[in-house]
Amino acid sequence: MKVLVINCGSSSLKYQVLDMTSETLLAKGLVERIGLDGSVLKHEKTNVEDKFIQETAMADHKEAIANVMAALVDPVYGVVKSMDEIGAVGHRVVHAGEKYAASVIIDDAVIAALEECVELAPLHNPPNLLGIAACRELMPKTPMVAVFDTAFHQTMPPESYIYAIPYEYYTKYGIRRYGFHGTSHKYVAERAAYMLGVNIEDLKIITCHLGNGASVSAIKRGKCIDTSMGFTPLAGLAMGTRSGDIDPAIISFIADKDGINADEVLNILNKKSGMLGVSGISSDFRDIAEAIGDGDQRAALALQVFAHSVRFYIGAYIAEMNGVDAIVFTAGVGENDINTRDIICNELGNLGIKLDLVKNKVRGKEAVISRDDSKVAILLIPTNEELVIARDTYELTK
Repeated sequence: MKVLVINCGSSSLKYQVLDMTSETLLAKGLVERIGLDGSVLKHEKTNVEDKFIQETAMADHKEAIANVMAALVDPVYGVVKSMDEIGAVGHRVVHAGEKYAASVIIDDAVIAALEECVELAPLHNPPNLLGIAACRELMPKTPMVAVFDTAFHQTMPPESYIYAIPYEYYTKYGIRRYGFHGTSHKYVAERAAYMLGVNIEDLKIITCHLGNGASVSAIKRGKCIDTSMGFTPLAGLAMGTRSGDIDPAIISFIADKDGINADEVLNILNKKSGMLGVSGISSDFRDIAEAIGDGDQRAALALQVFAHSVRFYIGAYIAEMNGVDAIVFTAGVGENDINTRDIICNELGNLGIKLDLVKNKVRGKEAVISRDDSKVAILLIPTNEELVIARDTYELTK
C-alpha cells in the first residue's frame, strides 16, 4: 500500500509518499505561501537529483493539495499513475485534547471532535482541519487517518498532567498538561530499544527532541509518564523563541510595567524569548555557535540556559522513573549540534551518563555516542515523524 502523509500549517503544507510494503520513501515535498503572493511547490522524487519546482497561485489548501496530486502523477517526477494507487492518507493533527489516545480513522464524528479542540491549539488545528477537508473532497473514496501529537502522552498518570490550580479549571476547560512532539518521542524510543536489542517494556528512556521547538519525555516500559511541554507548546525547555517555564506572575508584571495586555506578553514569550531573547542575536543555534566563537557572552549564556533546562528535566525524569537506561537526542539541534550535546551531558557523569567525545562527532545518523563505561546509553537517532504517521495509517486501513 502507498500512503500519502500530509502535514498542514497555516500557509504551508509538507507531504511524503511512502510504500508501506517496504517502508520506502517515494517522494516528498513542500508547498509554501498558501493564500499569499509567491505560492510555490517544491517536489522531490527519491533517487531523482532534480527538484520539481512550480510557482503558481494557490488561494487555499484545496488548491495546494490539488497541485500536490498533480505532481504525484507527473510523468517525470510522479510516483503513481493515478491517485487511485494511494491507499490511504495520514494527517498530522496537533491536538486531540483527551478525546483520542491513539490514531483514528477520520469520519464526521472525528471532525466534530477536532473542531471542539480548536481552542486548545488555535494556531495548529484549523490548518490541520483544512487539509483534511481538502483531501476528503478531492479523494472522497480514500480512507483518511488522524495521527495526533498529543496522543502518545495520554498515558501520563494524573499526578503528571494535573496542574495545582482549582480542579474545576480542568473539568470545565480541560486545562492540564498535554505534551507535544508525541510522534517523534514515540519513534526514537522504539528505535532506541531496537538499537540496544532490548524489549522497550524493559527500558526506562528519556527522549530529548531538541529543535527550535524542544521537549523532553520520560518513557517507562514503552509508555510516556511525563513530558516537559504543557497545556501549550510554550512550557518546558527554553527554546528558539519560546521562554519555556517561567514564574506565571511575570506575565502581569511585564504587562503592568510596559502598559500592554496579557496577549501581547504571551506573544513576547512565544516569539521573542528563548535563545533569541537571551542572546539578542538569533533563534538559530548555528548563529548562536558562530557568535560564541566570536566571543559573544550573551550568546554563550543563551546556550548555557538551554543546556541547563535540558539537564533539569533529565535529572527530574531520572528521579521520577527511579533510574534511566538510555537518553536519546533527536530533532535539528539534538541530531546535528555536537557542542550542545557535549554541554548537556558534561555535568551528568555522577549519574552514570558519560558521553564519548569521539563518538559524539557525528551528525544526522543513528549512533551510540556514550562511553563504554557509561552506565546509561546515550544515542543519537534522527526522528521520522512521517514514518510514524504512515505506519499508523497503514495499520488502521490495510
